[in-house]
Amino acid sequence: MAGLLAGAATPVLATAPLRSPRPPARPASAQIAALAPEAGAARSVPTGVLSTVLERAGLTGDTTVIAVDAETGAVIEEHRADLRVPPASTAKALTTMYALQTLGTEFRFTTRVETGAGARIENGTLRGDLVLRGGGDPTLQTDHLARLAAELVERGLRRIEGRFIVDDQALPTIEQIDPEQPVAAGYNPGIAGLNLNFNRVYFGWEVANGRAQLSMDARSDREVPPVSVIGIEAVSRDLPVYTYASRGGRERWTVAASALNQSGSRWLPVRRPAAYAGDVFRMLLAARGCQLPEPRLQSVPPGQILAEHRSETLPGVLRDMLRYSTNITAECAGLAATLRQGRAVQGLAPSAARLNAWVAERYGASGLALQDHSGLAEASRVSVRSMASYLVAARREGILPGLLREHQMRDANGRPQTNHPVEVRAKTGTLDFVSALAGYAHPRGGRPIAFAIVSADLPRRESTRSEESERPAGARAWTGRARTLQQDLIERWAGLHG
Repeated sequence: MAGLLAGAATPVLATAPLRSPRPPARPASAQIAALAPEAGAARSVPTGVLSTVLERAGLTGDTTVIAVDAETGAVIEEHRADLRVPPASTAKALTTMYALQTLGTEFRFTTRVETGAGARIENGTLRGDLVLRGGGDPTLQTDHLARLAAELVERGLRRIEGRFIVDDQALPTIEQIDPEQPVAAGYNPGIAGLNLNFNRVYFGWEVANGRAQLSMDARSDREVPPVSVIGIEAVSRDLPVYTYASRGGRERWTVAASALNQSGSRWLPVRRPAAYAGDVFRMLLAARGCQLPEPRLQSVPPGQILAEHRSETLPGVLRDMLRYSTNITAECAGLAATLRQGRAVQGLAPSAARLNAWVAERYGASGLALQDHSGLAEASRVSVRSMASYLVAARREGILPGLLREHQMRDANGRPQTNHPVEVRAKTGTLDFVSALAGYAHPRGGRPIAFAIVSADLPRRESTRSEESERPAGARAWTGRARTLQQDLIERWAGLHG
């Protein structure tokens, strides 16, 4: 229950997406002096045949690995490299270049406030419709909408005679990324042409005298607008902790009253993003003295632009996506790229199919079978050989390595090693009983390595699918062993190839 509630007395900022679990501290071991003679807590690089190293890791399921020379593609070492496995969030490394090469490095997502056709402002009144037009921005925050609202008020707008229209047709509307995820998983929201706060709503509860006061809002660093189109109520039960339904244009959550023992908060996923964003914008304008009617979702032709918000350029958006592993950013960027290619898509799988074909055409990495752009869908499959082929080819363009996050190597006590002799830039991937790492390792003074590692115990994952917990029993320890193996392998390859 505690894991499902993920309660915290202090609020979580809307600008901080969910992150992958951090590896636990590692047990003491020795490390080769030749690799890190100055390190305080030593580790030993595994020796012997690779299969023995993998067996010593103690991981259930399958592990598939490959390391190649990043310049020539020559194989350094591999094990079951053609086995097709879920890539988890390492898929985002593929989506990154798909979006960049298709949309361009100067691309920005744009959100606009417009007038309807023929509308005009007279004496503080807009005679006609007001349109909030989404551009598919996955990074749009409440503070950004607040600035748009302030601009309208500065222009003298106080009321409108027409309709308040929300146009979210820039991207297809998708209720959730992966229907197989836990219902309350904030990393699995809906997607639309108008998104807000990573399509998550803030649920807080204050407990006093044995009673819990519940609230929903769209808070940011400066604003805490209430939300009227999403509600939640406590219900007398133990399990399930959360239920969700959408009725009458409103999203409705229930939470088990027995789980609300102390004050806390968490972010819940939003399934109707455009209605949520329109509702929040209306509240922000009302707080500034400008009244709008309830929003109406509709596609309308472009009108006169009154105010607009432009996202950071695409490289910055994707760098943050790779750092925080934000699923919604990957999906929006991937869908936008497919639409730019002139492909009409209404779902993630058809768009991902285009990504698979594009990577094969441009980088020669065939055999990809992604079902989305983020790697959240368990049905996605790649081989580590295909991933390594992609990494080698993409490296030649000189873009991807600089966008990937520096992967922190650790000493035997789990502490970050800032002086580690191998620099690693990579993308992690984590699902329950799936752990992946793919990227580049550069030993000090040696040749660069491209590598991909995936461990997956799919039978165990399937057996825990029906559990209520967002962290099934044993998943954390299993992931810790997988992460330990990943560092062991990187250090091994640095010794073999460095």
